[in-house]
Amino acid sequence: MLMRTAQVTRNTQETQITVTINLDGQGKAELDSGVPFLDHMLDQIARHGMFDLSVAAKGDLHVDAHHTVEDIGITLGQALNRAVADKKGLVRYGHAYVPLDEALSRVVIDLSGRPGLQFNTTFTRAVIGNFDVDLIQEFFQGFVNHAMVTLHIDNLTGKNAHHQAETIFKAFGRALRMAVTTDPRCDNLIPSTKGVL
Repeated sequence: MLMRTAQVTRNTQETQITVTINLDGQGKAELDSGVPFLDHMLDQIARHGMFDLSVAAKGDLHVDAHHTVEDIGITLGQALNRAVADKKGLVRYGHAYVPLDEALSRVVIDLSGRPGLQFNTTFTRAVIGNFDVDLIQEFFQGFVNHAMVTLHIDNLTGKNAHHQAETIFKAFGRALRMAVTTDPRCDNLIPSTKGVL
């Protein structure tokens, strides 16, 4: 089996980011984004997706976390797109429901080759600690634009904003894990009647 790994470095005047992902990992994460809450959420993706994930970032955090969070989403999307290559043999679709106490989120993903995000979440607070919750949508928008996936995120219920966010990231990890799983019956097949994704 081919190694399904990728490393992407993205350097701009605002951020310098390197992301490494192994889709067939053990859920290990090495995270240094400079944004502690984002590191906590990325750890959920790695653990629940069973991906080995490394993120090293330096950004203009003296301005705010926007560029760093969005650009990590972009770079992670680029890394995923490289790691899945031509998508032969993949399940393609994934979904997950994840609860955390009163919060419940659903994430559905399609490795469609077409970027699209439906983000249906109303957070109960504007900030978690000092993390602006608007940046969660920016992270996923950057991700889908460069991973070339269709992603539906719905927080179905929740009163605690941290719980809302954590269920989203956990469900995303589990849904992505399902989508990138290989199906031995479709070993050399593209999972589309078009023959390309």
